[in-house]
Amino acid sequence: MVTPPARYVLGLLLLLCCASPAAAQDATGSIRGIVFDKDFDAPLPACKVLVVETGVEVLTTDQGNYVIPDVPAGTYTLVFSKQGYVRSVRADVVVSAGSLAEVDASLAGEFTEMEEFVVQDFLGGGAGTEAALLELRIESPALMDSISADLMSQAGASDAAAALTLVSGASVQDGKFAVVRGLPDRYVSSQMNGVKLPTADEDKRAVELDQFPSAVIESIQVTKTFTPDQQGDASGGAVDVRLKSIPQEGIFQLKMQGGWNENVRGESDYLTFDRGPEKIQKGKLGDNWRGDVGVDFDDAPHYDSKYSFSAGGKKDLDDDVTIGGFATFFYERDYSFFDDGRDDSYWIDVPGEGLVPQKTQNQGSDDFKTRLFDVTQSSDTTQYGGLGTFGIETERHKLYATFLHTTTEEDTATLAEDTRGKRYFFPGYDPNDPTGPGNTPNDITAAPYIRTETLEHTERTTSTFQLRGEHTLDTDGFDAIGLQFGAPEIDWSWSHSRATLDQPDKRQFGSLWLPASFNPGFPPFVPPFTTPPTHFQFKPAANFNLGNLQRIFKEIEEESDQYAVDLKLPFELDDEEGYFKFGMFSDEVDRSFNQDSYSNFGDAGATFEGPFDQFWSQSFPGEDHPITESLFDVDYEGELDVKAWYSMVDVPVGDSWNIVGGVRFEDTDISIVNEAEELATWFPPDATAPVALGPGQADVDFEQDDVLPSIGLEYRPNEDVTLRTSYSQTVARQTFKELTPIIQQEFLGG
Repeated sequence: MVTPPARYVLGLLLLLCCASPAAAQDATGSIRGIVFDKDFDAPLPACKVLVVETGVEVLTTDQGNYVIPDVPAGTYTLVFSKQGYVRSVRADVVVSAGSLAEVDASLAGEFTEMEEFVVQDFLGGGAGTEAALLELRIESPALMDSISADLMSQAGASDAAAALTLVSGASVQDGKFAVVRGLPDRYVSSQMNGVKLPTADEDKRAVELDQFPSAVIESIQVTKTFTPDQQGDASGGAVDVRLKSIPQEGIFQLKMQGGWNENVRGESDYLTFDRGPEKIQKGKLGDNWRGDVGVDFDDAPHYDSKYSFSAGGKKDLDDDVTIGGFATFFYERDYSFFDDGRDDSYWIDVPGEGLVPQKTQNQGSDDFKTRLFDVTQSSDTTQYGGLGTFGIETERHKLYATFLHTTTEEDTATLAEDTRGKRYFFPGYDPNDPTGPGNTPNDITAAPYIRTETLEHTERTTSTFQLRGEHTLDTDGFDAIGLQFGAPEIDWSWSHSRATLDQPDKRQFGSLWLPASFNPGFPPFVPPFTTPPTHFQFKPAANFNLGNLQRIFKEIEEESDQYAVDLKLPFELDDEEGYFKFGMFSDEVDRSFNQDSYSNFGDAGATFEGPFDQFWSQSFPGEDHPITESLFDVDYEGELDVKAWYSMVDVPVGDSWNIVGGVRFEDTDISIVNEAEELATWFPPDATAPVALGPGQADVDFEQDDVLPSIGLEYRPNEDVTLRTSYSQTVARQTFKELTPIIQQEFLGG
């Protein structure tokens, strides 16, 4: 029986527990900012930001951003550091309660002077040099920026995604997708030699630029304004990866490179996993799981490695015909690791007050989850492939054939643990005190400890075969409409490209841990007792029917057949050069999406007794948790056809002005045919609850015609300055995923 004085003491403790989060919140602020590469004025990802006084350390995102929340009010010293850069220190950073301190930094590269080593320049015609690209930018009718193979090599950019961060006004999202002028993948046309490649990304129709190593790249050209001869979805701009072409002189080159990542080398808690079986046989359904379902720890690998072999040249057959070829093969293996990542979700619970941890799966005031995850992740990435180019050139005609294939295999193990949520709502929380705040029966389920583990093997391939020609007609020109026209120029291209994603046996395991708790019982019927520390199932949502282990098999394949023809009629007007340009374009895309999911359905009562540091996933494969196949997956077949015609003109007006304008007509036809399993559901229009998805109910056939005008003005006050302004209209198309009712779950945090 609880005496009245004891009630008063318990009431006082409860008030202190409820008041302490608010007090802690009022006495804290936050620090945020952006870290730049000082030499290239580009955002610097994966830079460490350390608060000296508290020891808190975070990493910058792909866009160079960082946020440090819950910093007690006071004055601090920040240290910005990254391997290969000179460390920067910012002292006297003042953080006020309830406010946000903005602190940006720029790190300069740390260089070691070495003896000059001269190799033969094999970039055809200097097309991979900054001088050649500068001339191209000046002559382009659109606002263009670029980076050459020379500068990529100097900056240490290993692939197209890393190189894009060196271009002014461009960056990458998720380390893969192009962002131009702040507009993400939906508004950027990513191309290769002017050909828009297919993609096997399930969320976007955007090319993953990290697939293309610097060994095959001659330059990257970023167009930031739309003209009618570009594809109509280039709202933010277009990124064109230009592949290495036929060298002017013979070359035979072998490169080998070794190194290590300081974040990996010497780590004894590097995350690993045994992939085990990659296929679940239908006849094995109902058996126990085999292979790892969670992360394991081991010593980290020591070295990264990179190899490439290149050879090529050209030969004059006679005075008018030249043939040439170039081939390169590459292999690269890299390791990465971090153990200080954070993935936090905050919200404003009470208007007018500051951010607090977001409550999810909220079953009541004392039963909810948080998403304040400390993340550890290891990745092992292998990339290999090759490029081959063959060409024939005469004085007026050029024919080229190009083939590129890349394969990227990535094993990623991710461990995410939420223990800070408990400490936030119960300051000074001690998981080893069964009677302490946060462990009583009334509040033990408030912000419990959560652990999620994800094991992922992904194989991405991209291949493209391209034929293109450049022809100048054998004529001295002609007169028409009062203008003197030069020889007409015809360019054409045809390509067949393919992208695939194979993700066999992605494994996601979630557990929720409750510590030992003292339960006073219900006198006089039940005596007091202490419950043991126990791991329970953590599922994506409290009412979701999956178990706490999912294994997902996913295959995506997309093919594209594309052709384009352009006719250019150059002319002179008052001794100034201009042109008319006409063309047509077609892109036919076919995509297939297949997914099979498995889980421990009907396994709701499974638990595992043990401390939080004892991973349930290590014992789970040996326990009785039968494999069960889901029946709610939705596969689909998708088609996208784009047809386009355009006309444009570049008219000189006096010595210093040019007007560039025209119009592009695009016809879009996109369709989806769903193949749903028998328990698949969807939300019909105006529905308030999901219903069974029947054949044909969510299929889509969408067609739209667009007229896309563009007009630009160019002014050259002198030879060194060119000013441009433009107006244009573009189109942003739906992705396949947006048109089909696929169930998808982001497992990190449920």
